[in-house]
Amino acid sequence: MTAPSDPTQLSAVDMVRLYHRRELSPVEVTRAALARIEKLDGAVNAFCRLDPKGALAEAKASEARWAKREPKGLVDGVPVTIKDLTLVRGWPTRRGSKLTSDAPATFDAPAVARLRGHGGVLLGKTTTPEFGWKGLTDSPLTGITRNPWNTNMTPGGSSGGAGAAAVLGMGTLHTGTDGAGSVRIPSAFSGCFGLKPSYGRIPLHPASPMGTLAVLGPMTRTVADAALMMSVMAAPDPADPTAERGPAPDYRIGLDVGISGLRIAYSPRLGGHARQVDPEVEAAIRDAVTDLEGLGAIVELADPPLPDDLFELLTTQWSAGSAVVLDTFEKGASEHCDPGFVAMAKRGRKVSAADYLRAGMRRVELSAIMERFHSRHDLLVTPTVAVTAFDAGHNTPADGKWGEDWVGWTPFTYPFNLSLQPASSCPAGFSKAGLPIGLQIVGPVGADALVLRASRAFEGVRPFKMCDRIATGH
Repeated sequence: MTAPSDPTQLSAVDMVRLYHRRELSPVEVTRAALARIEKLDGAVNAFCRLDPKGALAEAKASEARWAKREPKGLVDGVPVTIKDLTLVRGWPTRRGSKLTSDAPATFDAPAVARLRGHGGVLLGKTTTPEFGWKGLTDSPLTGITRNPWNTNMTPGGSSGGAGAAAVLGMGTLHTGTDGAGSVRIPSAFSGCFGLKPSYGRIPLHPASPMGTLAVLGPMTRTVADAALMMSVMAAPDPADPTAERGPAPDYRIGLDVGISGLRIAYSPRLGGHARQVDPEVEAAIRDAVTDLEGLGAIVELADPPLPDDLFELLTTQWSAGSAVVLDTFEKGASEHCDPGFVAMAKRGRKVSAADYLRAGMRRVELSAIMERFHSRHDLLVTPTVAVTAFDAGHNTPADGKWGEDWVGWTPFTYPFNLSLQPASSCPAGFSKAGLPIGLQIVGPVGADALVLRASRAFEGVRPFKMCDRIATGH
């Protein structure tokens, strides 16, 4: 391939290939990415911090390495964004909150250190709701982040800034975090690819107050780019004793093997856990299942036997974590916070230690249930989210069908945080209104490579579509 006139359209894999052939420069790519952010971000508010000077300095250093044919690593010269829940040395970590300090972090979180160590060019930080507490992206500190396909709509969350940036070409590799769906929800609403890895596959530090619910994962335009990111970020780190200790697998190996012969369970409503699903979402996922069958998979309609108390398990641990966060600040701080986050923390203060431990024990039982389910089914597919994107700045759709809690419209994502399993969201088409729809692919714990492989096969028939023109609503 030859370098295109607009390098922001390239995947990371293609960028590196062109760098190697000296047909493209990291400086050229970085300048194009920064120019695209300057042109487009005012409409979507995906970034809360940019570092053009630092990014160009990193790009020039990368250019010099490539000129000597001495690349630093797998993503040398590729533009990267970091969600603003994650520490980056020299940058503040505001977490979408007016309560936080603007003092710069003194060290990189493990995933950031790995990306930087492999030569990634750090552009800036993407937006999050306050402390990442919900599946939307708006906060008292940074305001409302919007969906590029229709700026009246939300891009989802809590990694909504990363999702919007990904589909607009404002950077190439993006980190998100996922404690109840926060990588997969914005991937579905924005139309990019996202992977929630198995718990412990990517080291986290500092530890999340949401405990073993939370992981960090890649959000990209292509599955191959996500596999590349995983190969970098999954390296062990002594700062996280709960993470995998072995070397990072090379997730690029076997990515194109395909899914012929794989046994895939299709569960349109998770056995009733999802009480309703938007008809357009249901139809798109049925079509996606037909595509999987066309790729040679053996697809069976099958529901995992999920327990009835998943919502209670989630809210017990989620609310307790919210209380821990808010209680680190002085009395009266809640006046400056998102009211929904304050309400969640208030609920968490009523959670006893015994309640919290019981929830943890029930999660172990859930993991065992899913392990048995996967002894018969290699993978599970569902919708990623029960709805398409709705009005920005609101926690639930305006039609009132989904209750008052944001978790009500995303019943497909959080069960697999509870069970520690890997799960991806793949672009699966668009609604009649032009809004993206996502297919979720779930694997057994530790089967991240298999989830990526299946996602790659599906991508072959449902390729990613770049949002080349921001839509301002209808």
